[in-house]
Amino acid sequence: MRLRLFTTAETPDQADTDDDLITTEELAKMLRVDPSTVRRWRTARPIQGPPFIPLSERVIMYDREDVRIWIAGRRVNPEAA
Repeated sequence: MRLRLFTTAETPDQADTDDDLITTEELAKMLRVDPSTVRRWRTARPIQGPPFIPLSERVIMYDREDVRIWIAGRRVNPEAA
């Protein structure tokens, strides 16, 4: 179980959302790629990157757990290859 402190201005629901969702730029930094690479993955057909959440036409967010699952699915085990 993960605990997080939040200010009196935040509700627990808002704190969870802030912690669990990341921007395109944050995802790019996490994966050590340029943000344009993440955007290209998102707009490619078929889509190549992790699942994303379009909050508006210009605001795209990624759920950290979705990213973890996507990364785990890309893992290559040399012994099995």
